[in-house]
Amino acid sequence: MPLRSMLTFLLVLFAGAAQAATILVWGDSLSAGYGLKPDEAWPTLLQTRLEAEGFRHDVVNASVSGETSAGGRSRLPAALKAHQPAIVIIELGANDGLRGLPPKLLEQNLEAMIADARQAGSKVLLIGMQMPPNYGPAYTRSFAAAYALVSTATGVPLVPFLLEGFADRPEMFQADGIHPLAQAQHTVLDTVWRGLEPLLGSRSAKR
Repeated sequence: MPLRSMLTFLLVLFAGAAQAATILVWGDSLSAGYGLKPDEAWPTLLQTRLEAEGFRHDVVNASVSGETSAGGRSRLPAALKAHQPAIVIIELGANDGLRGLPPKLLEQNLEAMIADARQAGSKVLLIGMQMPPNYGPAYTRSFAAAYALVSTATGVPLVPFLLEGFADRPEMFQADGIHPLAQAQHTVLDTVWRGLEPLLGSRSAKR
């Protein structure tokens, strides 16, 4: 290949690589892959699906086991600066609920994270969570409603429940009854994908 043609090819290649957009997964142990092999968690499966579908996105999974909405809120500005994501998937609140924290505080933290992400130029997908019935009907209702209220107030798309379709099936969870097994991760991904795909851009944005 002539030198000029080779240089042109490399420039096109590097330019394409530079255009890859980042998807930042900002969650807790349900997204961090607690109890799973590194390649089994749904964010890793998301990267595989994006590549299979031809979308030019790189997934950065910055989820932390045990994270609360307050902790995520405090850490997010630095992550936005470091990764400059095109899309932020916020999956937080489960640990707030398990600790019985007021849903109003969850709403405030989620809205603050959405505002920070938007100010950084990112689109946002909000992922909801639900509490088991043993927390009492009033709390479980207000907790689940917090995500819908935030979605309505901010206009960001909402996936109502990360564990949709199998939350009532104990065989899909690890021994702790909280964290899904590897075989449930594809179902989780399908749930997230329904909310994420409209944010990825037109088919012309594919490889």
